[in-house]
Amino acid sequence: MEIKFHSTVIMTEEFEQMKSFYQNILQQKIEFDFGNCIGFKNGLSLWKLKEEYPVAKYLGRTFDKSGNKNLEICFETDDFELVVENIEKHKLKYLHKETEELWGQQTIRFYDPDNNLVEIGETISCFVKRFRNQGMSAEEVSKKTSVPVQMVNEICQEN
Repeated sequence: MEIKFHSTVIMTEEFEQMKSFYQNILQQKIEFDFGNCIGFKNGLSLWKLKEEYPVAKYLGRTFDKSGNKNLEICFETDDFELVVENIEKHKLKYLHKETEELWGQQTIRFYDPDNNLVEIGETISCFVKRFRNQGMSAEEVSKKTSVPVQMVNEICQEN
């Protein structure tokens, strides 16, 4: 028997606003659209529950306005500066603008229309290459990022 991860589902009351946010601002492509449930190609789904659905009956509601306090939806890009420039054109509620994590990755965090925390960060290869291009040795990059030296070398195509 195998259990395979399928997707993360965000239940929302503001379905069209959330759909527009993920489709237009975060540029996610829709894989399927069933009207009140859509799935993006990245595995994220949006669902506007109806009262008759079993999950809504068990929860006793179709939506909880308190949001998801322990959930972060993460995206990565090799074009961090360009993505940040595009994101900042929109009026979003930010947790923080560009910052460097302890391991060196550049990130930005903001909230979607339902107050779910969204992160966009550099890919591992992006920040590893950035440090190597700044003159750090593979060993120094590994120490800062926790990426093994062998992987640093592979990313930077060194032997």
